[in-house]
Amino acid sequence: MTFTMPPETAPQDRIWMAFPREGATLGAATAEREAGYAAWTAVAHAVAAFEPVSMIVDPSEVDRAKRMLGAGIEIIPRVIDDFWMRDSGPTFVHDAKGDLAAVDWIFNGWGGGDWTSATHDRGLATFIAGVLGVPVIPSLLVNEGGGIHVDGQGTILLTETVQLDPNRNPHADKARVEAEMTRTLGTEKAIWLPQGLTRDYEPFGTRGHVDIVATFPAPGVILLHDQPNPSHPDHAVMQGIRAQLEQATDAHGRRFQIIDLPAPDVQQDAHGFVDYSYINHLVANGGVIACGFGEDRADARARDILSAAYPGRRVITVDARELFARGGGVHCITQQQPSRR
Repeated sequence: MTFTMPPETAPQDRIWMAFPREGATLGAATAEREAGYAAWTAVAHAVAAFEPVSMIVDPSEVDRAKRMLGAGIEIIPRVIDDFWMRDSGPTFVHDAKGDLAAVDWIFNGWGGGDWTSATHDRGLATFIAGVLGVPVIPSLLVNEGGGIHVDGQGTILLTETVQLDPNRNPHADKARVEAEMTRTLGTEKAIWLPQGLTRDYEPFGTRGHVDIVATFPAPGVILLHDQPNPSHPDHAVMQGIRAQLEQATDAHGRRFQIIDLPAPDVQQDAHGFVDYSYINHLVANGGVIACGFGEDRADARARDILSAAYPGRRVITVDARELFARGGGVHCITQQQPSRR
């Protein structure tokens, strides 16, 4: 059977999220936890202005979720470990008839970090597929939704340090990974980036997810993270990736138009160089939910670039600093459910 992952710009029926629960990701101090709850809630409310939101909520957090989210967001109780829906949830695809199906990657907590557990999250994709009544496409590949981007016309972006991570897929090689992407997502051409952003290799990182590095706003076009500060380690990283993409072609043999999306001006936090990136946005029906970093000038510049890249969509900025402090951004905590084709 043929499956195809539509681009994120395709019409959607809803966005899936997971509400935070207590644990290492949320934080130990009361102020940390409250900031985490507020950040996830703000993203949910921003998305709900454009389309329905379904929120998976651990039973221990249902009362809080009802209080913070309000009546407009669907709450579905289910035990979870963590709350990065892009990675632990399903990747939705269309079958040959245009009906919805859900790819169930193996999820092992981004390579099995000792700060997280995948005991319950490993079955989350199948659970959501069951809620929707759609078929499951099981995969033996350890992968996360934040580790892939497709253009909807056969091209996929991957990262060598994610899909080929020995803590994820110790026996995989590029050919096997590409064959599995073809089987599950319908892609024909893989572009392998050598690495992700530097901060992403620290304990709370994913070891190179592409969704803070580059994305496809349209076929033949790449939005690319730009770190203009030569003293930041990502400056050299992104120079190398840009040079690679300048020579790359998509599944139809086209060279890419590359649109640089500069990082905000802030360069460091208490732990070192940050990986703040406007690439990590969510495309919704008629809108874009963008990461903000408390910088009026830089946030506005990013909105302008995103507005031009996604014509006809309204760009809304949500402060993402508390998300990035925990290892991700707006795209990482959301997962789109495409409409039937």
